[in-house]
Amino acid sequence: MANGGDYLKSPDLLPVTHQQRNIGTFGFAVIWVGMAIVLAAFAIGGTAIMSLSLPMVILATMIGSILIGVFMTLIGDIGIEHGLSFPVYMRAPFGTFGTHIPSIVRGVTASCWFGLNTYFGALAINGILNLLFGFNNWFLCFLVFAALQLFNTSLGIKSIERFADFAAPVIILISCWMYITLADHATAEGKDVWTWVESPTTGMAAFTAFMVVIMANMGFWATLAADMPTLSRFFKAPKNERNWFKRNKTQLVGSLIVMPLTNTFIVTIGAVAYMAVASADPINALQQSASGIVLGVLLLMIVLAQWSTNTSANVIPAATIFSNIGGPKVPFWAAVIIAGIIGIIAQPWSLFGILVNALLIIGGILTAIVGILFADYYLIRKRRVNVKDLYELNGQYKYMNGFNLAGLIAWLIGGIIANMFPTYSSLVGFFVGALVYFVLAKYWWFKKYPQAELDDPSDARYLGITAGHDWDDIIEQEIVEQEIEEQSA
Repeated sequence: MANGGDYLKSPDLLPVTHQQRNIGTFGFAVIWVGMAIVLAAFAIGGTAIMSLSLPMVILATMIGSILIGVFMTLIGDIGIEHGLSFPVYMRAPFGTFGTHIPSIVRGVTASCWFGLNTYFGALAINGILNLLFGFNNWFLCFLVFAALQLFNTSLGIKSIERFADFAAPVIILISCWMYITLADHATAEGKDVWTWVESPTTGMAAFTAFMVVIMANMGFWATLAADMPTLSRFFKAPKNERNWFKRNKTQLVGSLIVMPLTNTFIVTIGAVAYMAVASADPINALQQSASGIVLGVLLLMIVLAQWSTNTSANVIPAATIFSNIGGPKVPFWAAVIIAGIIGIIAQPWSLFGILVNALLIIGGILTAIVGILFADYYLIRKRRVNVKDLYELNGQYKYMNGFNLAGLIAWLIGGIIANMFPTYSSLVGFFVGALVYFVLAKYWWFKKYPQAELDDPSDARYLGITAGHDWDDIIEQEIVEQEIEEQSA
């Protein structure tokens, strides 16, 4: 670890090469279907329908989904262009050691999401076993379901894509079935799903409720917006393609079309569930509105949906972060287990009732990081990155004992101001974080700590796939040369 920063070069964190990028547009779209069917989103719909009509809930959800999808796609270019994961690139705006502070927040948040989704899946499994065999022990189901998901994730990204290929069409079909079942139940209760509102609001109160739904949806996916490079580094993209839209086609289709449509549908089901049975808890809603084989199949959908979401959107990002913090002593499979343990001890069965309020807080904190990444990557470095030094303990990203104070101060200010305006938290976090970081980094911090890509803005030296580079080859060669030098000494 003390030897030239070898721990920064953990094999799981090296840039992904062009040959290793095996997820195409359709593959990512399928993964998004699996990721976006998250039953925790029921809470957004259930809360929103108390004060807004279903058409307004749908509109607000679509706006929030598209906005956060734009953030995802912008930040995901880091993975497309340079093959870098989130915790590795974070060394640029936060420092080689400072990166661990926001990364831990992101990793723990993802682990808690894993726990919450596993809890819903376990309740569904328990419901299925209860139907078939009279079995009733949801906590045992919780532990077994967690173990299965962690094992699946430890097998790698291709295993996850294969599971999503299987799960996605089943999930889509059964989601439609789920909507119809709940809508019919609501109609039988005398409620028109398109006009019913529990406590209608007007004027400014209605606008505030509308914005809360937008921000809740942005907060819901803010973790993945910051961490998209961890996934996007595996996406297929053409070498030497200078057109940003052509290079990011895989992301654009997945994050701006598939995710908003799927997420909006799930939030809609949550709203209809509340109309049907006065509860947005998906398991409770289904058990009150369906029975027999119909209930069993709908519960199976919940299991598949939570499994597919957790592996891609929660466990992989969290494990990558924990592997980065632990270095070679914490390989990816061990980091997967750490993420699972955190998700379990977070007691996710207590989180669902406070989810919307938590999303407004989380959204502001995490979108401030997204804003900082945007300012650092696009506005200051203009997509050029001295990738080699990201893996050097004493390189340009060491800054002040491993800390970039511009990033840490901007994150603190962005997070605090965002939560002073919770109705607009995600937007405030993004813009304040970006603005404060841009000013501090450009006019203060990088005057003290020069950056090679700013002093010599060479596309040929500091762009990745656009210039035809595979950074992994360069870094591995340096590792070999360093080992030879150490052996000679």
